[in-house]
Amino acid sequence: MHRVVRILFLADTHLGFDLPRRPRIDRRRRGHDFFANYERALQAARDLAVDAVVHGGDLFYRSRIPASLVQQGMLPLKRLADAGIPVYVVPGNHERSAVPFPLLAQHPHIHLFDRPRTYTAEWNGVRVALAGLPFHRDGVRTAFPALLDQTGWEPGQADVNLLCFHQCFEGATVGPQNYTFRTAADVVRASDLPAAFAAVLAGHIHRHQVLTTDLRGRPLPAPVIYPGSIERTAWAERGEEKGYVVLEVTPGGPGGVLRHWTFHPLPARPMVIEEIRADGADGPAVRRLLGDVIGRAAPDAVLQIRVHGEPRPDGLEALRAASVRALAPATMNVEVAPASKGALQASSQRAHHVQRHLWTSRPRGAARRGPRERRPAPGSTA
Repeated sequence: MHRVVRILFLADTHLGFDLPRRPRIDRRRRGHDFFANYERALQAARDLAVDAVVHGGDLFYRSRIPASLVQQGMLPLKRLADAGIPVYVVPGNHERSAVPFPLLAQHPHIHLFDRPRTYTAEWNGVRVALAGLPFHRDGVRTAFPALLDQTGWEPGQADVNLLCFHQCFEGATVGPQNYTFRTAADVVRASDLPAAFAAVLAGHIHRHQVLTTDLRGRPLPAPVIYPGSIERTAWAERGEEKGYVVLEVTPGGPGGVLRHWTFHPLPARPMVIEEIRADGADGPAVRRLLGDVIGRAAPDAVLQIRVHGEPRPDGLEALRAASVRALAPATMNVEVAPASKGALQASSQRAHHVQRHLWTSRPRGAARRGPRERRPAPGSTA
């Protein structure tokens, strides 16, 4: 018997992002991109005939969402479960550590880490234990050892042990400057990771990465795999590939062996930042500047246009939502923003009114940056 277990691992799908039920502005919504990549990843689970699917958290974009969105998000998981592929879901921080409307997630082959717990299963003659916990909001750095004990996980109970959570781990990096998580209260210590796991399946960090050493370069007891988000959610992620991971584990050693893993990219929307200098520009000049940068971008881009200088009043008018929408293709999302804090600060009430109506692709409540970094103890709540 070929004793290999294959698992598809995805996380941070943020379903419902930029997908309001009653939109106040008629523009292209990015929420459909998230659902499309979600469906692509789960279809791959069928095509690759994996033994199980693990979702590493932030299934939805927030905790308070309508039941209809929960049903829409759970339906693809239930189709997988109906086909005999079990699904394991870690509630993330966007779900406030609990999947909304848990009754809508009920299925004998859908397993929620609604509390620290361990699920066991046998595939291809391999007994697998999946220990996991929902997102822990306060002080996971000190609480993690106790939370791990609460899962009921024990060495030797299975051929392969996997740990599933939605937290920051020491050494994970984010953002254009490669910010590294180290010692904050919301960062799990590498030294608290037991040896008897084949791999750690982690959500919360939106950049795909596999950690194999601690901050001092010493080998970790088990690789920590972040699949990353399935779409770009913030400008800090604009250069990152998005996708999911398929891993193969086999018996061996104290808790199994991660034999192989593969990152599978998904088609993420390009995110582009362009700058224009509009000091003293009138309406026609501003429209020409906007047309030039829009024309250079891919038709499906998420485009941010940073404006330097103070246009004339009719130039400000050209930056209004309707004007920008008229210039951009319907497939594009555009955000117009001042290039600096002092830009576009005209004193007249009319200019102030125009500025308040600049068109932006950012949905209400969406992150303005990547994962938040706290000071003086840096951390992340992606």
